[in-house]
Amino acid sequence: MPTVKPAPLLCKPDFPEAAARWEAYLAGDLIDRPVVCVTAPRPGAGVPAPWQHYGYRERVFDDIDGLLDRVLAHAEATFYGGEAIPAFLPSIAADEIAVFTGAELRWSPDSPDTNWAVPYVEDWEAALPLRLHEDGPMWQRMLALVRRAAERLAGRMLIQPLDWHTNMDLLSAIRGPQRLCLDLLERPELIDRAMTSARSLFPILWDAIRTAGRMDEWGYTQGLYSPTGTSNLACDFAALIGPRMFRRWVLPALEEEAALVGHAYFHWDGPDALKHMPDLLASPYFHTIGYVPGKIAVDGSGDRHPRYIALYQAIQAAGKSVHVWGTPDELMYMHRHLRPEKTLYTTTVTTQAEAEALLDWFTRHT
Repeated sequence: MPTVKPAPLLCKPDFPEAAARWEAYLAGDLIDRPVVCVTAPRPGAGVPAPWQHYGYRERVFDDIDGLLDRVLAHAEATFYGGEAIPAFLPSIAADEIAVFTGAELRWSPDSPDTNWAVPYVEDWEAALPLRLHEDGPMWQRMLALVRRAAERLAGRMLIQPLDWHTNMDLLSAIRGPQRLCLDLLERPELIDRAMTSARSLFPILWDAIRTAGRMDEWGYTQGLYSPTGTSNLACDFAALIGPRMFRRWVLPALEEEAALVGHAYFHWDGPDALKHMPDLLASPYFHTIGYVPGKIAVDGSGDRHPRYIALYQAIQAAGKSVHVWGTPDELMYMHRHLRPEKTLYTTTVTTQAEAEALLDWFTRHT
């Protein structure tokens, strides 16, 4: 694998300095402050267009070059402070992996910012083995989007891997979560086979996307940054099962994926998934855990990261790092309680001056 030497990006001139802090973070070390990702509108650039201008529907249906024009315009209007990295996420759906195996995309005006797959498995015996539909229109669209993005955005911003909802999230998407829950109880031997089939797809998908995105050439970013490999991993369905089933089916698949991507970030989704904490902390495969609290209201109230300080301290005591986000005040509060070399902070502010002041605060208080 070639060695990536981070060079300044058009949308982030201080990328080499940020890459050095990321390298220290991944090694469990510290330069002068924690890793802090803070974004703001650039002075004089106006407010960057909302991400929906190149959201799921646009990534599926819009002209690719026109879409990438908007992606780049948004990045050029954004100040990427600290370790924030301009990057394009090409994902087309929460259930896109299911779509790549033959499922139909489901669109709903009630959920304009996301979409789902229509389950298609009526009989596991007939559906297995699962396969990537390499000639399918959605997979071909994805490859075309990632390849063109790698050409257009090279030297300006990075390309992220997909929003992986593989392993049991894939089974849930193609079978339906309720029916899958019954299958786990009634036909576990079939789920063994289905999971083996699902796990066989991830190396194929990973290699195709990282190659199309020229990630070995420019580096990897998704939650974390690494020149040699990183990605977010997830299994949201794990909230519906207990630890025994998690250990049988989900954890081995996640660990297999983590070993392939390198520095793995685990997207730990919601309070119902907290029961898997002992297994996650005992696993050596996850570098950073990003716990997603419960529902947050439009006004910002509700379940917020500072409520979980004890949880994050326990994760760090087990040797892992945590990703927390919130307002600058919330980040400064959490910094007083968390280990700086094992915490990744993310926030957004309204001006570049505010972003620079926050970075200075972290430097002075570390």
